[in-house]
Amino acid sequence: MKQMGVGRFGLGVVAAAMSGLVLFALGSASAVSSVLEAARSGDVDSLRAELRAGGDVNAAQGDGFTALHWAARADNRAVAELLIAAGADLSATTRLGGHTPLHVAAAAGSAEVAEALLEAGVAVATPTETGSLPIHYAAASGDGETIGVLVAAGADVDAVEPHWGQTPLMFAAGMARTDAAATLLAAGADPSVTATVLDIAARAEADRVARRARQRRVDEQRGSSGSGVIFDPREYDKRRREAQRKAREEAAAKAEREKGRTAEAPLTAEVGAGKTGSADLADLKAKEAAAAKEQAEKDEHALAHGHPEDELKKEEEEKKQAAQARRARNSGPRPLDYTELVGTHGGLTALLLAARDGFQDTARALVDGGADVNQPAEGHGTTPLLMAAINGHYDIGMDLLERGADPNARNTSGGAPLYAAINARWIAQPFHPQPADHLQQETSHLEFMEALLLAGADVNARLDRKQWYTTYNTDQLGVNRAGATAFWRAAYALDIPAMKLLVEHGADPAIPTMKVPERNRRRFTSLLDDLEPDEDPSGLPPVPIGGPAVHPIHAAAGVGYGLGLAANSHRHAPNAWLPALRYLVEEHGADVDARDHNGYSVIHHAASRGDNEMIRYLISKGADPLAVARTGQTTIDLANGPAQRINPFPETIALLASYGARNNNLCVGC
Repeated sequence: MKQMGVGRFGLGVVAAAMSGLVLFALGSASAVSSVLEAARSGDVDSLRAELRAGGDVNAAQGDGFTALHWAARADNRAVAELLIAAGADLSATTRLGGHTPLHVAAAAGSAEVAEALLEAGVAVATPTETGSLPIHYAAASGDGETIGVLVAAGADVDAVEPHWGQTPLMFAAGMARTDAAATLLAAGADPSVTATVLDIAARAEADRVARRARQRRVDEQRGSSGSGVIFDPREYDKRRREAQRKAREEAAAKAEREKGRTAEAPLTAEVGAGKTGSADLADLKAKEAAAAKEQAEKDEHALAHGHPEDELKKEEEEKKQAAQARRARNSGPRPLDYTELVGTHGGLTALLLAARDGFQDTARALVDGGADVNQPAEGHGTTPLLMAAINGHYDIGMDLLERGADPNARNTSGGAPLYAAINARWIAQPFHPQPADHLQQETSHLEFMEALLLAGADVNARLDRKQWYTTYNTDQLGVNRAGATAFWRAAYALDIPAMKLLVEHGADPAIPTMKVPERNRRRFTSLLDDLEPDEDPSGLPPVPIGGPAVHPIHAAAGVGYGLGLAANSHRHAPNAWLPALRYLVEEHGADVDARDHNGYSVIHHAASRGDNEMIRYLISKGADPLAVARTGQTTIDLANGPAQRINPFPETIALLASYGARNNNLCVGC
């Protein structure tokens, strides 16, 4: 999946309309089949004979394809002129998409047939059902001659189709039609036009309204009294918590009622009910006297020290306050939801489309034809250079740099070409495909990074927030990259050559990511809620929003592996865990006892991967194996399957236990 793109082109229907070869009999089977077959095969003599014999010139296949469509598809002007002379319907459309013969001729690059149709009076700007014009399809075909015919007939080279707002030049650029792009530019096409900008939040709200309306219609058809409200996870969770609260209150009330009934039933009640004989009466009176004495002692104690129930209420209140304190420690400003993180996107130019898809020759032609090498996308501020870097098109990036691209132009989330270059090389492996074009470049990621640095790229530029397009909404890495530098990203990839290159150009190897508001990431069992004391057990001061979060040494040790499924997504240099960490410690003095914003130590992260060699190295350098995170987790807890689908590492547990680390036995993944 290409990054930062909005839509492709509505060409699928055209392909479908032109692919059918089965001839359906409509009317006279033999006559219909003969006319269509003659047109399809290009046999002018047979076609003329069939038409003289009364064949229907406008007979169509089941998909609406007529003989004139076939002439356009085959670029056969002689057949087309014969059909036109015989009265063929020039505006006949396919059943799906509404494609006329001129649309088909344009898409097939049939300049001769297009010219014949236009000379016969066909309108040059007839839209399909999706709003695309013949010149859009001619641009997609890549045939400059067909474009010239349409332009000569008055076609608008900057015509915008209504779905994505794309011009013919964008169609050409997005399909690597270099000659077509050059022809359009020569005809006056404007390369600065941008496509439609999509507001994700507004789109999500519109989708929600549409779903509710659809649900109301379903309710009405079923005769139910539904409100049109579909399943809402947040509302469901709210109702579930409310039901749990009521259940607890009812249970407590029931217990109080039971206690009250017991207190109201004196022992003598059994006597009054005649349930005892004289032999038991003395015993019952003795029990009643003992109970009265016990109650008197309780009353005396209550006067001196307070009632036990008061103590219980006080204890419950203290627990409530402690829980509120824990929530306060784990709370902060509201995190961005997915729609806010994405914001707006789209608004691409033709050059951005070519850069996104790696069409180097087309990108060169666009720049030569006047495209602004630094014009950003209207939706997210991504420039062509950054777009190329994001998608691993290092060769195009080198071209753009040579043509004056700004190496420091950033998008709306703070993404810069230098970070994008290293990220593209080691991009995460999510559930959907990611670009692999970096594997097909003549320029390596290191060469491209060096070119960026020599062009003046800020070596210590930091991301403003997570780049949503690198993992979309299936991020399993367990670490927010907001505030990350290119060096941090190289450390996370264990890419020692990249780290060395960046340091040579002035990179600060100690810059961490920054703490940002996040949703509750504690995906452990509820036992951890009991484990976490009222006070922060890590002994660390709180980290404010915007403060330091994850240091490069944590990235190189395996941050995120103990929080979920990072091992499924994280891509890094092979066999480089310890070498990368040693480089940070021994070459740059990285603190082996550094703690991240969650209180996890470097050993915590190494333990979450079962890396005994790294643990021994860290301890030899003075790291503390007894460190406790803010969650109350020890280093053993991170090695002991702390999340689902993470298996424990028994040897690591034994190693850490030998140094005195505590095992809380909270394994979830075992």
